[in-house]
Amino acid sequence: MASVREFTLPDLGEGLTEATVVRWLVSVGDVVAVDQSVVEVETAKALVDVPCPYGGVVTARYGDEGTEIPVGAPLLTVAVGAPQDGAPPAAPRTGTDGEADAGAASDAVAGAATANGTGTAHGTGTARGTDRGAGSDRSAGAAAESSGNVLVGYGTAAPAGRRRRARPVDGFRAGSAAASAPSSAPAPAAPPTPRAVRQGPVPVISPLVRRVAREHGLDLRGVTGSGPDGLILRADVERAARSRTAPPAQPAPPAPQAQPQPQAQPAPLPEARPAAPAAHAAQETVTRIPLTGFRRTVADKMSRSRREIPDATCWVDADATELLAARRAMNSPSLEARGAPKVSLLALLARICTAALARFPDLNATVDTEAGEVVRHSAVHLGFAAQTPRGLVVPVVRNAHTLDAVGLSEELARLTGSARDGTLKPGDMTGGTFTLNNYGVFGVDGSTPIINHPEAAMLGVGRIAEKPWVHEGQLAVRRVVQLSFTFDHRVCDGGTAGGFMRHVADCVEQPAVLLRTL
Repeated sequence: MASVREFTLPDLGEGLTEATVVRWLVSVGDVVAVDQSVVEVETAKALVDVPCPYGGVVTARYGDEGTEIPVGAPLLTVAVGAPQDGAPPAAPRTGTDGEADAGAASDAVAGAATANGTGTAHGTGTARGTDRGAGSDRSAGAAAESSGNVLVGYGTAAPAGRRRRARPVDGFRAGSAAASAPSSAPAPAAPPTPRAVRQGPVPVISPLVRRVAREHGLDLRGVTGSGPDGLILRADVERAARSRTAPPAQPAPPAPQAQPQPQAQPAPLPEARPAAPAAHAAQETVTRIPLTGFRRTVADKMSRSRREIPDATCWVDADATELLAARRAMNSPSLEARGAPKVSLLALLARICTAALARFPDLNATVDTEAGEVVRHSAVHLGFAAQTPRGLVVPVVRNAHTLDAVGLSEELARLTGSARDGTLKPGDMTGGTFTLNNYGVFGVDGSTPIINHPEAAMLGVGRIAEKPWVHEGQLAVRRVVQLSFTFDHRVCDGGTAGGFMRHVADCVEQPAVLLRTL
């Protein structure tokens, strides 16, 4: 006999408590196999494909794309049942709301159990940005219920005897699915009349309903739900919003009464035309974009940096003509013909940073605010800013001080590709001790970087542009770059920051200075 299993958002690790639905991989009525990926979610760290531990027919989904779901909240329900010989799978029936009928889902499970591999073969789910371990051995009976695979912090083991079942947003009731029949469905009731503001908890399950209510400025305690047990649905909120924003029937007559004297004069008629811009302005809308997932994490980190760190910024213009010439020599056609890898400009700047941090180790540090301590690091874990479709991310090159220009170039290219593909692991974006920000790729001359909390400093590099410059006592056109350096004034004073900045500028203007530290 078919039973409905509820699959909740698992613990995705790294202390994350919520995730945002990016893309659903299955629809209501689809047949899913054990460990098949059903939804792609975005956490504060990475994109993750979440596999379902049950095989059967999807009967309900929770949350539209863009909805934020906390850990432990229901993701979807699956009708699971043992296969019945000779019983072909029935096509799921759909109701007026577009969701599959519960009775049809139960009928379809009989034929779908064999197709999805329940109790025989297990699929493999995928996760980007997280680690998955192997599950423990299961008995043959338990294998039909779950896969045994693990997705960071949760195992798809057989469920406990007692579990709480949430009600789907589309009004589908798992417990009464088999008993419901389309022929006995009651006719839609008339919209309920508004009642007084209720006290106590508001009967709302869907985060989408709460978001729509916030957008319209509605108090859900004053909305009457038409769903089961008074559940407030999206249609109830939209109906209440329309009734509140609809123009009243009485204000129309007062408008002519307010103009008895102007109507008697023919001159004011042309002056009615300026009302058109006001009507056009009334059509303007305001779009609210919620800070969720990764973007909210970045926003919180930048805000914390501004609150806690007493930062100061210094900058200097440097002649980068010789640095560019040195890069051309490293990537000469003769070396390329012998299979020598190319060296990027960012790799040379990273090598200059590691050399400067070796001379000024006070800046290769983080600040433990709670303990009131400056934590100085012997290893340089160099973070660098990378622009991706998801926004700005800061991958970290581990032990950058041990790599030469070629090694830095290869590692920077690898991490940049992973960042743009969305396959960076959480460990690739944490643990940095110093950050290099090359905002010159956007055509910007200068900036005041925000320190990547809890680090103590960040070096910003602007665009390299041709400018008039005094070189060897003569005015010449040179390739000039502006370097900006923001540092935590609790870690060092201006003398240390100035010395670091001057050494970086000297290495940019005369790359041979690096030979002294090799």
